[in-house]
Amino acid sequence: MVETIFDLPVEKQIFYAVLGFSWTVYLWEAYLSYRQRRIYRATRHVPQELGKIMDSETFEKSRLYQLDKSNFSFWSGLYSETEGTLILLLGGIPLLWGIAGTVIARFGFGSEYEITQSLVFLTLATLFSALTGLPWSLYNTFVIEEKHGFNQQLDFVVNYFDSFCNPTLFDAIKKFVVTQCILLPVTSLLLYIIKIGGDYFFIYAWLFTLAVSLVLVTIYADYIAPLFDKFTPLPEGELKTNIEAMAKSISFPLTKVYVVEGSKRSSHSNAYFYGFFKNKRIVLFDTLLEDYSPLNKTGEPQPEQPENDETSSESKAKPKNKKQGCNNPEILAVLGHELGHWKLGHTVKNIVISQMNSFLCFSLFAVLIGRKELFVAFGFIDSQPTLIGLMIIFQFIFSPYNELLSFCLTVLSRRFEFQADAFARSMGKASELYSALIKLNKDNLGFPVADWLFSMWHYSHPPLLERLRALGNIKQD
Repeated sequence: MVETIFDLPVEKQIFYAVLGFSWTVYLWEAYLSYRQRRIYRATRHVPQELGKIMDSETFEKSRLYQLDKSNFSFWSGLYSETEGTLILLLGGIPLLWGIAGTVIARFGFGSEYEITQSLVFLTLATLFSALTGLPWSLYNTFVIEEKHGFNQQLDFVVNYFDSFCNPTLFDAIKKFVVTQCILLPVTSLLLYIIKIGGDYFFIYAWLFTLAVSLVLVTIYADYIAPLFDKFTPLPEGELKTNIEAMAKSISFPLTKVYVVEGSKRSSHSNAYFYGFFKNKRIVLFDTLLEDYSPLNKTGEPQPEQPENDETSSESKAKPKNKKQGCNNPEILAVLGHELGHWKLGHTVKNIVISQMNSFLCFSLFAVLIGRKELFVAFGFIDSQPTLIGLMIIFQFIFSPYNELLSFCLTVLSRRFEFQADAFARSMGKASELYSALIKLNKDNLGFPVADWLFSMWHYSHPPLLERLRALGNIKQD
């Protein structure tokens, strides 16, 4: 008789089910990406309905940029899935756990020091992930982003010293150090709470993670983000005055407005707000501000030169540099959209959903942590480390649930985006938001044509045309 998966021991069934689902998700994602790449390859001319929104040159640049990104995503995703499969098949997780045990044994700690071994395991796993991901990060930054004009960092591989001191490498090291400084203390405390919490440890663990998330959101922009980017207060002037007036008109408790020097790394643009209660701050990327973006300095008028046939032909052949970013009324419209998220309670709703999900997951974890077959399935026959249990249950066992939740949150996010657009429209900024969305789409080389299935599964923000249509009727007013 042919042996099926149901004839195998339960731990083998769990292992192959996890592996099978992981590859099913990958193949589904690869299929969706294939559908979108067909759109990139086939749509070579600006569709008629986009004729007044995007010129053919920008459209072609956007098409090629997104095609390169999609191809890169396919190969990096294939590598990641293959790496994860080999780690599981070859017993990489128990092997790394054993190495962590060997490391602490050299310092006189035995297997009873599980939390110490967990922290060493976590450090080694994070280091492995950072090293294997670094080549992909470098290629993305210095090949794809560089090719399409978004990378603003130093030229790569001038010599060994320069490559070692390259900002991306330096940032990778800083990111690793900062991550460990946060991750290790938080993990050790979480594991300790789980071990001493008794029957209701899942409630204490959830409350602890809630407190940590609130603290991190509070301190991130003030203490962590400045380690990587320079934040300066927005200078006094018309823009700041108008931002403060708009915030006051909807009772948004604004305390500070910052400009972040994002142009040192990338020419992509963005804006966001953060903070709790009566201490809200707004952050604008300098690439979003037409009057502040360093990338526009190359577009400043040049001194007049005597005209001759040669210079005349050169000036005709060389197109004028287009300004990046938005003007002040458009920036206010973008902020009207962002403040709409706050006014409509989207931020609070997202926090509530996140914490409800976290509580549910910890509750199910409490039910499953005692199942020895889960540990045996991943090579842990003689021990059941709490950290490994968290990894197995949250990352592998919950993966079908996580995929469903991710899709539902994407659908909800799109709904929130339409509502925030409508809020900006209600503030009388429909026309300015309309033009700002077009400019931002051009600046970021967003491709405005999407496969419906790819868009439905991946786009947390509605496609450009859908947002413009929703604004269109009011724009006529």
